[in-house]
Amino acid sequence: MRPFDYQRPDDRDAAHAAARDGATFIAGGTNLVDLMKLEIMAPDRLVDVSRLGLDGIGDADGGLRIGATVTNSDLAADPRVRRTYPVLSRALLAGASGQLRNKATTAGNFLQRTRCPYFYDTDAACNKRAPGTGCAALGGEMRNHAILGGSQHCVALHPSDMAVAMRALDAEVEVEAADGTSRALALDDLYRLPGDTPHIETSLAPGDLITSVRLPVPLGERQVYRKVRDRASYAFALVSVAAVVRMEGGRIAEAALAFGGLGTRPWRDAEVDALLAGEAPGEALFDKAGEVLLRDAEPPEGTEFKLPLARRVLKAVLTEATR
Repeated sequence: MRPFDYQRPDDRDAAHAAARDGATFIAGGTNLVDLMKLEIMAPDRLVDVSRLGLDGIGDADGGLRIGATVTNSDLAADPRVRRTYPVLSRALLAGASGQLRNKATTAGNFLQRTRCPYFYDTDAACNKRAPGTGCAALGGEMRNHAILGGSQHCVALHPSDMAVAMRALDAEVEVEAADGTSRALALDDLYRLPGDTPHIETSLAPGDLITSVRLPVPLGERQVYRKVRDRASYAFALVSVAAVVRMEGGRIAEAALAFGGLGTRPWRDAEVDALLAGEAPGEALFDKAGEVLLRDAEPPEGTEFKLPLARRVLKAVLTEATR
C-alpha cells in the first residue's frame, strides 16, 4: 500500500475543505481498503466521514431518510425497514457476511467498485482501472459480466445487492457539494453507463458527499428479492431480481422491478414495469416481460447462460409477488 494522509474532520465544512484537493472519502472502507492494498486505487489523502453524524434513520414525508454512514447491519435490522421495505432488508442480508455488514455503510455500498477479475489484475488491460488500455474481459474468461449496458470498452458488472433493491424502491441519493449546496439524485442519474469512459462511474463531482438516501412510500406491499449465485454462502449475483408489486382485483396495478447481475449499473427497465401494469398475472405475461427485459441484451461469449437464467428468475419472482 502506498503512503497516504488521513484526516478525520468533526463537521461537514471541514470534510469538504479537506476534500477540495481531490481527497477520497472513507467510512467503513470494506472495499476501498482492499483496493488500496492492491494499488488499484492510491489516493493521496483519505477523509474519514464516519464521525459526521450521518448515521441516523428517520421518518421523511411518510418514507425514510437513511444516513450515509448507517451500516448495512443496522439498516437491515431496523424495524421500519423490515416492516415497510422488506425487499431492502433481504437484499442487504443476501449481500455479505455479518462481519462485512457491521462495517459497510449505505453510501459506500452504492459506490463500491466492480469485482471484475480483470479490474483486480493490475497486469491485465482494463479501461476502468487504467483508461485507454483496453478491456481484457472481452475475449477473455467471461462468466459474471454484464449483458446489458456494456460497451466495447467495458462489460463490468455493478456488484451491489442493496442498490438493486433501492432502485426498485425509487430511492433518491442526497448529495452535498463542496460549496455546501445540496441536490437529490435518482439512482438512474447517479450511475453512468460505461460508454467510452468506464472509469467515470457516477455523476458525482470531486468533493461531493453523499449525506443520505431518501426512500418514498413504497408503491406496494408485495416485495420479493431473489438472488441466484454460484454458492449458497456469500457470493455476487449471477442474476438477482427485486420486485415491488401492488395488486388490485386480481390484477397487477403497479410494479417496479430492478435487476442485478445483468447490467453495468443496477438495472431497471420502464417498459417492463409498464407491460405488467393493469394485467392479470400469468405465465404468458411473465414470459413477455422477460423478452422485453432482454430485447437489447448483448451477452459476451461465456455469459449466454444468463439469458434463460434471467427469464426463469424473473418468472419465479413475479409468481411469488402476485400469488
